[in-house]
Amino acid sequence: MSKSAKTTRREFVLETAAAAAAATIIPAHVLGQAGNVAPSEKITLGVIGIGPRCTYDLKAMLPFPDVKCVAIADVQAKRREAGKQLVDQHYGNQDCKLYRDFRELLDRKDIDAVLVATGDRWHAPASILAAKAGKDVYSEKPCGITIAACQELADTMHRTKRIFQAGTQRRSVTNFQKAVELVHSGKLGKLHTMHASIYVPVLDNTWLPAQPTPQPDQVDWNLWLGPAAWRPFNQSYCDGRWRGQWDFDSGARVLDWGAHTVDLCQWANKADDTMPIEYEPTDKNIICTYANGVKLILDFLKDPFKDRAPHYIHRLGTCPVRFIGDRGSVETGDEGEIVAQPEALQKQIEDYKRVRGLDVTAHSRNFFDCVKSRKPTVTNPDVMRRSHIASHAAAIAWVLQRKLKFDPAKETFVNDAEANSLRSRPERNWSA
Repeated sequence: MSKSAKTTRREFVLETAAAAAAATIIPAHVLGQAGNVAPSEKITLGVIGIGPRCTYDLKAMLPFPDVKCVAIADVQAKRREAGKQLVDQHYGNQDCKLYRDFRELLDRKDIDAVLVATGDRWHAPASILAAKAGKDVYSEKPCGITIAACQELADTMHRTKRIFQAGTQRRSVTNFQKAVELVHSGKLGKLHTMHASIYVPVLDNTWLPAQPTPQPDQVDWNLWLGPAAWRPFNQSYCDGRWRGQWDFDSGARVLDWGAHTVDLCQWANKADDTMPIEYEPTDKNIICTYANGVKLILDFLKDPFKDRAPHYIHRLGTCPVRFIGDRGSVETGDEGEIVAQPEALQKQIEDYKRVRGLDVTAHSRNFFDCVKSRKPTVTNPDVMRRSHIASHAAAIAWVLQRKLKFDPAKETFVNDAEANSLRSRPERNWSA
């Protein structure tokens, strides 16, 4: 693990234990013997924003013997308390500390890494503040609500030399890995078309009816809004009705699934260092074209939990993708099944451990391993940056309802001032 300008908590513990070992007998749990994890190797974790998705993530992380969750920050008291109950019950103590304002959590020098699982509007700002505070970051997706937010997030992670993992966990799930492996092996022939399923985009700017604003210790409405534009309080926003709202959601809902499915297509096309150069919306999809001629088609699903996406052979669960070459095709989704054509290709698929695509265990394990090794994660800042920006570019084309050309190197639309103006949004001064 590389040295930083300041000695980290884990480095201090390691050095102290080594010095003491020369003069006395150190207990086995301190040295990591007898099946224990040494304090110097244990990663202390803080949580920023805990709701249903975070609870799912955290349940996968808590069993890791080298990770210890020590604090939770959330603007809603009921969610803070539910999170504490989950963590304390797992460890059999009452040690998990709670914070309304996540900046107090970031001030703690004993926290190594954070899980950011707020609503979309907070993912990038919270991750950026965490990195500046010296924390490594696992961020739920979409990691940035605009192109500019994704750029700033990636730049900050590089500048601060922090480890970052985007919560696009399907890169760590075996059936998606196997499908991409088939593409890269050349068994499909020359790749020419990819299908990525997404929600039907929406553009909603309506406000829910105003309700009396709670006391901040119950729901801190100012902090909940954060950088988003002000509007009157309504509890339904806090309970999930922020989805689909332009002020709170990412890219007209394109990134809800697109952050995953576009990311997988980027990987299959070996395009992690670039993105499509053209985006054309229709009433059924958004057609994206790479410089190498490969088409990426974002198919709209009206009911993504029931409908089979067009151009797919089977319904394979949520977040399905299909890769088509001139000699065959392969498709897969969250149910874990892989369907390949022709039949001879299906027979070549080796046995693999079938895991549902929602599982975050392997993905979070990769993050914590990289926190120790300081190596890039599988969905590092650069991977996140380009797959997210491609998704945002597609969303902007849909919003404007016209074909857009994009420069992947400059990360700007070509000769379109209106499209370029949508790469960022004004941010409210929430900390005043």
